[in-house]
Parts: sequence; structure tokens; C-alpha cells
Amino acid sequence: MQTHMRREINEIPEAAARLIEASGKALAEAGQTLRARNPAYLATIARGSSDHAAHFIKYAVELVAKKPVASLGPSLASIYGVNLDLSGAATIAISQSGKSPDIVAMAEAATRSGAVSIALTNTIASPLAEASRHAIDIAAGPELAVAATKSFVNSVLAGLLLLAEWTGDKALMAAIQALPGHFERAVQLVWDGGLPEDLIAADSLYMLGRGPTLAIASEAALKFKETSGLHAEAYSAAEVLHGPVALVKPDFPVIAFAARDAAEQSVADIADGLAEKRAAVYATSALVKRAGTIAHVATGHGITDALALIIPFYGFVEAWSRARGFNPDKPEALKKVTETR
Repeated sequence: MQTHMRREINEIPEAAARLIEASGKALAEAGQTLRARNPAYLATIARGSSDHAAHFIKYAVELVAKKPVASLGPSLASIYGVNLDLSGAATIAISQSGKSPDIVAMAEAATRSGAVSIALTNTIASPLAEASRHAIDIAAGPELAVAATKSFVNSVLAGLLLLAEWTGDKALMAAIQALPGHFERAVQLVWDGGLPEDLIAADSLYMLGRGPTLAIASEAALKFKETSGLHAEAYSAAEVLHGPVALVKPDFPVIAFAARDAAEQSVADIADGLAEKRAAVYATSALVKRAGTIAHVATGHGITDALALIIPFYGFVEAWSRARGFNPDKPEALKKVTETR
């Protein structure tokens, strides 16, 4: 019987196409506001998988709009009662449910402070949407599995569409419009080539990335923890050499996420360096010489290429979870909506 998680992974191409079609007007209006206000910086408000989506959007905004992006701690408003001066900023709050009290409180504080406050949510009739000046429906549709998949992808996609509307970047917009087709191919990919066998005896692994793929590595590490109870940590492919590499012994599993962008060669080189230590290293790049290569889809644009990497990983981790006797739909001690204060 197919799990909810697998079904929702399969729905990603359709969900992406629905977002592009259904939320275009709202995203264009928010983008126009950003152009008119020209914020000095952007700040994100999110937790969990939504925060990984925010991390991806951070890199995309800094690369394309050339604006700095900060991550705000939601507890600043909900617990500490701090009223930040965000009058010269734009904020993006991301929450599938739109109900987490600390996310809502921070979005309300941003709006009161005069920020261009934008909500990305899968529940458009929600407190978060009401708290923000612009509410964007990510249109992922119902997501029943505890582990977020299509809502993560559509949150990032909404952020990229907003960015393209804001900056008028025609190349990025064209790449986004082509994504549903690329996602269709990505859903069909299977990760094999020895990776499942190398994970059997592992009690920990590293996920590496750089730039937008660091956010993908963070999301992948969380999914291993959520669905399989396997300890996974995400690091920048450069940062891993500043201490974490001490734990990399022979057969230690490492998955390196590389997009077809300016960082690909450096990620491939670091993956090969770890493979020389006899670690079990796999990379989404054909540039590696010693590490193994795992299946990926090239989209023709570095930023959208990075987003497409998460889809075959989702398929892999769902199958891995079932093979290890877990139920990826209902991870122990977790629930779908976490309402932190």
C-alpha cells in the first residue's frame, strides 16, 4: 500500500504547476510592492522544514536581488516581547498551517513596524495570512504525511516566483515555468549505486551543500531524522573541513548536494577529498572522480537546479524508512502541526 508520503512526493509536479497558475496575481502584486518600496534587506520567519525553505530563499535573494537576508527568531516577539525596528525591511513568514503562535506573533510585529510583510502558507484562511500585508497561497493541497515534502517545494517555489516578480529576472522566471516538467522527471529517479547498502550499518551521516544546496542538505538531514531515526547533520561543504571532518572515518556515509552552478566544482572536490579518506561519499554531480554519482535532474538554471535535487532524495528516504521497518507517515513523537510559543 502506498504511503501518504510517497503519494505526496508524486504530487509535487502537479502542485508546482497549480501554484504557478493559481497564485500568480498575488505574487505579482507582492513583487510590485517590493519594487516600489525597495527594502534595504529582507528577513525570514519560519521553523522546521519551512525554515529550510527560508534558507533556500535567502540564498536566492542574495544571488539575484543582491539584498542581504536575515533569519529572525520567532521567540523574539512571542516570548521576549521585543519590538524590532523593521520599517526599512521586507519579511517573509513561512508556515504550512499558518497557525504557529510564535510565527504569527513575529509576523504581526513586522507588520506593525512597517515592514512589507509577506506570508507563504498552505492555509490561506489562517492567522498568519491575516497578520501579513501580502498572503500567498502556496497551493500545495492537503498534506497528510507528518514529513513535509510538496509543501516544502512549493514554499521555495513561491519564494522564487516572488523574487522573479520583484527583480524582473526573465531567466529565473523562464526556469520556474519549466519546473513542473523537470519535477516530473525527478519524481521518477531512483537513488541506488550502493548508497542503501552503505547506510545499513551507519548510525550517523553528513549531508553537504553550498549556496542554495546547503538548504537542501538541511532539509534532507531533517527527513532522515524524522522518517528513519537516523542521525544526520547538514554542513556547508566548506565548513565540514573546519572540525566535523574529524568524525569522517572509513565507510562514514556522506551525501553531497551539488547544483549546476558556480559552487559545483568546489562541492565535487570536497566530496572527492572525503572519498580519499575512504568515506562512503555520493554526490549529485558528474564532476566527481572518486565519490559515487547519484541521479539528479539538470534544469538549466543553478537556482532551480538546486530545488529539483530534493525530489529524488524524498523518494529515497521514504523507501529507506519503509525498508527499515518505520512508518514514514507517522514518525514517533511527532505531529503534523507544531504550535510553539
